[in-house]
Amino acid sequence: MESFAGKIAVVTGGGSGIGRGIALALAHEGANVAVADLRAPAAEAVTAEIIEAGGAAFPVEVDVTSEASLSSARDDIAARGGVHVLCANAGVLARIAPLDQHSIADWEYTFSVNVLGVVKTVNAFLPALRERSADAHIVNTASLGGLISTEGFPIGAYIASKYACVGYSEMLRAELAGEGIGVSVLCPGVVASDLVTTSNANRPGDFGAAGAPVMGRPAQDADATTAQVNVMAAEDVGRVVVAAIRANRLHVITHPQSRPVVEGRFAAILDDYDFATKAQG
Repeated sequence: MESFAGKIAVVTGGGSGIGRGIALALAHEGANVAVADLRAPAAEAVTAEIIEAGGAAFPVEVDVTSEASLSSARDDIAARGGVHVLCANAGVLARIAPLDQHSIADWEYTFSVNVLGVVKTVNAFLPALRERSADAHIVNTASLGGLISTEGFPIGAYIASKYACVGYSEMLRAELAGEGIGVSVLCPGVVASDLVTTSNANRPGDFGAAGAPVMGRPAQDADATTAQVNVMAAEDVGRVVVAAIRANRLHVITHPQSRPVVEGRFAAILDDYDFATKAQG
């Protein structure tokens, strides 16, 4: 996709964090952005920010865990001229604690948004994207934690959900390639955001309590624990996403300095292949 001018782009979780950064970047390139978020005021605030900067956008209230909500949003957005870009970005971080302190509710909340929310979003918008198949693209937001396990930061359910998102996106790309629809999976490192705070605030009661202790700190302070070197601004992530869509890249990497860690993971896997050869020899 060379040009975004006049095209409609949907960004779920667009009311804050990475979603906001993607929405701003797409609008800067001329797209009319559907800023979709569970929180209507947040979607409206980002929409206003885009319009004030001279771009085009409109807010959409949507719950990515609800097929009915997604279908309604799709119909409203598609009526404005179709859908060209879909960024299934909404995500949550339900618990920061060792795995044995993750409740089943933590797992269910995490996967309901980070995995099934992405699947439901793609399923809802795919018919509209197929109508623009010569010029359509999907970006699913995973994490660098979808490529490597994060040692020293106990977010096991989150990591598992992002591994699932990466695998789903790789399969989706292979299946849609023949239709001319591009698929990318965003694997960002540490990005400045309010992910923990919004995850706790938006957590439905059906999924239990939020705010578990985190390494001696309350979970709502966990955003501060990520304040380390190489924290990227969400706006910078947005610009990387735009470039990756143009180039139709599969894995969208924001922190190239993480390469040695990813190489280490795959080197360990290859070492296990060598062991298997010896064990069977």
